[in-house]
Amino acid sequence: MNVAHRRKPPDEPVRGSALGVFLGRRRTGLLALAIVVAAGAGVAWLWRQYGEPVIWAGDNLLEPARIEVRGVAPWVRADVKAEALKAASLDRGLPLTDPDLANRLARAFDTHPWVRRVIDVRLIHPPAAVVEIVCREPAAMVAVKGGLLAVDAEAVVLPSNDFSPEIAAQYPRLTGIESSPQGPEGSRWGDAVVEEGAAVASVIGPDWKALGLVEYKPVIEAGVRRWSLVGPDAQTIRFGSAPGHEREGEPSAALKAAALRKLVGQPLPADGVDLTTPGGSG
Repeated sequence: MNVAHRRKPPDEPVRGSALGVFLGRRRTGLLALAIVVAAGAGVAWLWRQYGEPVIWAGDNLLEPARIEVRGVAPWVRADVKAEALKAASLDRGLPLTDPDLANRLARAFDTHPWVRRVIDVRLIHPPAAVVEIVCREPAAMVAVKGGLLAVDAEAVVLPSNDFSPEIAAQYPRLTGIESSPQGPEGSRWGDAVVEEGAAVASVIGPDWKALGLVEYKPVIEAGVRRWSLVGPDAQTIRFGSAPGHEREGEPSAALKAAALRKLVGQPLPADGVDLTTPGGSG
């Protein structure tokens, strides 16, 4: 008798949830991820408990009072340190552990209108700092509508509020300027005439008071800009071209300065003085 053999049906796949399959296959990776997350949380907790308090502890904070600024010139009346730190939002305790702290301090002082350049910034522990700077020096007072604006020999505008009328009177007074500064204090005026005038001031400045001069100004001669110095009784000293702009045969700025020194203590001739010829002439 023939007996029919029934074929055993193939095993059916186990029907579990997709999430269970995913977790089963990635159990090792997820365990590692959980360890990393837990470790990160632990580090964050340790940082909040111990790291931040250490950084902001008193023996790691640089206070403004512990910052020494060297090189502030005697003619600067402003509190350069206080103004520079406040403008840069550094007028508080600063963590000495900040790797960029020296650069931040350098940038703060470099942007102050009185500072020509920052030479060095040194951080010291216990927390202190030494900042060495070079200050800009006033060369002239430019007469504008409403008052006087100070500039240095490069025509950089200085904080004019730092000058009393008595101090301002000690510097050459530049008149005949029609422009206004094109930027804030600490930037160049932005006018070639003022730049020339500032260069002239660097030559005549040492003898300004001794000669009793009251102003100097640009004049146009044969379509070319020259410079004239005016005495107390309207006598004039023909200075000629600004330094670096001398025409052929015209004495240099150094020779003109020497000729001016010879005039100190002498009354200026009524018909004026001409410094544009060798030796100068009355």
